[in-house]
Amino acid sequence: MATVAMPAHARQGFADDVPSRTQALALLETLNADLLSHPSATLTLERWCGDHGLAPEAKIVAKRVKGQDKPLAAEDRAALGIGADEPVRYRRVQLACGEHVLSEADNWYVPARLTAEMNQVLDTTDQPFGKVVQPLHFRRQTLSAELLWQPLPKRWEMDAPLPPAGKGPLAIPHDVLRHRAVLFNEANQPFSLVVETYTADVFAFGRR
Repeated sequence: MATVAMPAHARQGFADDVPSRTQALALLETLNADLLSHPSATLTLERWCGDHGLAPEAKIVAKRVKGQDKPLAAEDRAALGIGADEPVRYRRVQLACGEHVLSEADNWYVPARLTAEMNQVLDTTDQPFGKVVQPLHFRRQTLSAELLWQPLPKRWEMDAPLPPAGKGPLAIPHDVLRHRAVLFNEANQPFSLVVETYTADVFAFGRR
């Protein structure tokens, strides 16, 4: 199931002016900082959903995207501390709050480093990975965090030219933020590599 790209004006309610761009940048950097300071992206998005009223119930639901498989690159196997022959499973999900898909995540994990019950739940349900493996008391090591959208030009705070105001709403691209991270269990053993791409719907305040 692929995400259907919606027109930018249908995804947000920001005006195309400097105050709205500044607000959008502050929100994006706040979300980025929250994700970097907590081990579970799922729980962070759940709090974001509740704090900003994105849905009547602040609950993140994982929607499996089936029929896809992506091999794990050799350097990523090295990051997980596994050899070329170690079995790895791939899972792609969309994390949604109400009608809003807030994140699309690619996840490679080492089943031998999870419990049999965890593997069964991941194989047979759409439950978010972070919630399923929560009993591992994992920590998260971020490899990269990239803003895919810059509401204001670089060095705007140093008097770089600001964009002129537009007549319509502010156009926000579908993908606004991307994180790559490795998850470690209590024994400091890596067991999962995740690539999370956050969407414009993190700004969908007040829409139902």
